[in-house]
Amino acid sequence: MRCPKCGCQDDKVIDSRASREGATIRRRRQCIACGYRYTTYEEIEHEGLVVLKRDGRREEFSKEKLLSGLRKACQKRPISPKLVEELVEKIVVDVTDQFEREVPAEAIGKMVMDGLRQLDQVAYVRFASVYRRFQEATDFVQEVKKLEARE
Repeated sequence: MRCPKCGCQDDKVIDSRASREGATIRRRRQCIACGYRYTTYEEIEHEGLVVLKRDGRREEFSKEKLLSGLRKACQKRPISPKLVEELVEKIVVDVTDQFEREVPAEAIGKMVMDGLRQLDQVAYVRFASVYRRFQEATDFVQEVKKLEARE
């Protein structure tokens, strides 16, 4: 690891702990050259998982892209960033458990919609408007009516 302060590559691990229910390992490090302490995270790399898009294209699965989409849906809502990250972790675990090489985009979208429906209804409708490609205001109204019917 390169020290973020001085750039030296010599460090020592001071502490290691599992975080996010064992999905990652948090390591506290100290630079040998300057003594600066910093934190790194280590996680399993899910190689080879490809998302099959609606138009037939294939794209490498990206946890960062999933997190970005959820953050946009939850923007300016009373949802802690930690809850969003936990939802992303849950979706990543579910996707990797259920699919080995290819995952349909619809399966990921359904997992996101199910998670957002429980987390925040406004964020759910925002995501649904992009995911389901709402064209008119009546599409929003229909989705809200479906939400109300489930309650």
